[in-house]
Amino acid sequence: MEQETLSHRKGHAEEHDIEMTRIISQTPKGNTVEDPAVEQEGGDLRTRKQKNSEKIQFAALCWCLFLAGWNDGSTGPLLPRIQDVYHVGFTVVSLIFIFACLGFVSGALANVHLTDRLGFGKTLILGAALQIIAYAMQSPAPPFPVFVMAYTINGVGVALQDAQANGFVANLRSDSETKMGLLHAAYGAGALASPLIATQFSLLRQWSFHFLVSLGIAVSNIIILYTVFGFKTQDECLRLLGQEVPEKNEDEQTSFKQILRVKAVHFLAFFILVYVGVEVTIGGWIVTFMLDVRGGGPSSGYVSSGFFGGLMLGRVLLLWVNKKIGERLVLFLYAFLAIGLELVIWFVPSLIGGAVAVSIVGLLLGPMYPIAMNHAGRVLPNWLLTGSIGWIAGFGQAGSAALPFVTGVISSKHGIRSLQPLLIAMMGCMMVLWYLVPSKRRD
Repeated sequence: MEQETLSHRKGHAEEHDIEMTRIISQTPKGNTVEDPAVEQEGGDLRTRKQKNSEKIQFAALCWCLFLAGWNDGSTGPLLPRIQDVYHVGFTVVSLIFIFACLGFVSGALANVHLTDRLGFGKTLILGAALQIIAYAMQSPAPPFPVFVMAYTINGVGVALQDAQANGFVANLRSDSETKMGLLHAAYGAGALASPLIATQFSLLRQWSFHFLVSLGIAVSNIIILYTVFGFKTQDECLRLLGQEVPEKNEDEQTSFKQILRVKAVHFLAFFILVYVGVEVTIGGWIVTFMLDVRGGGPSSGYVSSGFFGGLMLGRVLLLWVNKKIGERLVLFLYAFLAIGLELVIWFVPSLIGGAVAVSIVGLLLGPMYPIAMNHAGRVLPNWLLTGSIGWIAGFGQAGSAALPFVTGVISSKHGIRSLQPLLIAMMGCMMVLWYLVPSKRRD
């Protein structure tokens, strides 16, 4: 009887060993089945809690990018009012973009060092705090030098958050390409919403109270970032999502010198600089173009919303086109079509037709930024990715200041009609830079 019992137990043990061997053999390397609540859909063996944590963290970063879009979308509708209140012309008002540029570049330079010293969470929260300071300075409509200086502080804050958010999403293992598109769709949503509010405030006596609305969003942003991420490092946050994070050896410590040795970083950085310059130049100056050249009324501010609305939709609706054609090739197609539409805006004297064309240009430009960030993940070393993307994103944000400033200087001499040929030239330059970006990783 005892022998039968032992044989019976042995049989069960063998069946259990066979079953465990089968499960382990189907488990991807680096993953272990530890929780009975593990979901195995699509090869993702993380627990439901880990997947929900990823959704919450991603949503927090989307709100962060929403504020960045809100910030960039506010400038265009307010520019004519700022010129009127401070009695400045195109060149002087364009100092807004120059001081913002100083902030973006400073933030990009500081980001690598701050990431190593402070970590992901602290750097994010520092950036959010700087935005709060900037909006608090701007809301009472201070003297013009103080008003402009606030753009520098704001630029540092946006650059730090933009770099950390892009680097974090690029490091996600689960469908990072789609998430990158959605992250920047959140930017487009902010840039779509802000001109709707800024246009209304531009008509009021207390026009600067628009920055109180921005201040409220910035306060909610820092609360959300602290609640979700705290002061954790990026590796700690990724481990909470169930991602295995390899340890770095001494040769793989991020440094600015190592990042600058990679040629692909420079080509991607200049591509993003020109792209962001085109994006913000259209969003910032198209309202003035519609007012002065096409005879639009005060509601011309909504044209900026149409552009950023197209930008937001392009980052979601064209995801399938990107995958179908291929992200590298499809970007050339989008740029070529956008140039064609800019020619329509330039030569067809129609306010409504121009507004529609501007929205479609936004639709075509929308996918370009997330495509470039996804491509960075494919051609750059993994251990340099966060620092590299931080530099690319921060340096690229300088385009949101430099190119609109150049547009303002040229417009002061030749009129705002020069906007369209400038944009076409910028888009052509963008295509050349994208051609120079390597198509695959090179050791």
